[in-house]
Amino acid sequence: WQKREISNFDYLMYLNTLAGRSYNDYMQYPVFPWVLADYHSKILNLTSPHTFRDLSKPMGAQTVERKCKFIQRYKEVEKSEGDLSAQCHYCTHYSSAIIVASYLVRMEPYTQTFCSLQGGSFDVADRMFHSVKSTWESASRDNMSDVRELIPEFFYLPEFLTNANHFELGCMQDGTVLGDVQLPPWADGDPHKFILLHRQALESDYVSAHLHRWIDLIFGYKQHGSAAVEAVNTYHPYFYGDKMDLNNIKDPLIKSTILGFISNFGQIPKQV
Repeated sequence: WQKREISNFDYLMYLNTLAGRSYNDYMQYPVFPWVLADYHSKILNLTSPHTFRDLSKPMGAQTVERKCKFIQRYKEVEKSEGDLSAQCHYCTHYSSAIIVASYLVRMEPYTQTFCSLQGGSFDVADRMFHSVKSTWESASRDNMSDVRELIPEFFYLPEFLTNANHFELGCMQDGTVLGDVQLPPWADGDPHKFILLHRQALESDYVSAHLHRWIDLIFGYKQHGSAAVEAVNTYHPYFYGDKMDLNNIKDPLIKSTILGFISNFGQIPKQV
């Protein structure tokens, strides 16, 4: 990878596999980074650093204001591991079954998966994945309970962005009827162009030079411990599957609560 003999996409898939992530498990689905921060320009400039997301910081620290809020949350909660109020920056996760299914909801079998996770129906229209720009703004700036990253399909599968099956996904409060995913202006309304440019962004010189910083956060030494605290990158203890020894928990209610928490909110990848 350092010699540029394999692509960034292939390297990330390799790391995901090493870390136990798999297409066969929605709870441990391959995780990919947001690489762009520009979802408003008519032309995408891949030579400008301002076009890109800060790969050295988790999604919760993309803006100074948001980062300060999560640091404040961390300081306010006394450490009490094994408790739902344990000390951490984030009580939600960047990858979970519902996040994966929500991205892919316009394609079967993910449509049925999403509905089953939602109790049998689609979510409220305003909460559905309907716009790349608004999803980025939610995960990077606006929503304190949203720190989601991306999935591999954002870099190779245009079909998940179109409502080819004509599912009735509902109507938003502003009157917008949900259909195809709204794309950034630089994609010209073309899912194939979006995927092409997005993949070019992933393989760009800027991302190639900074991708290792994101890898440290997700798969490496900034995943937990003091380095994670310093990087504003700590999650609820239940998310660290390899750190939780369920065999030592005798109370079936506590055990089922932890398992439910993990299945709903996701897991940290194994450290590579």
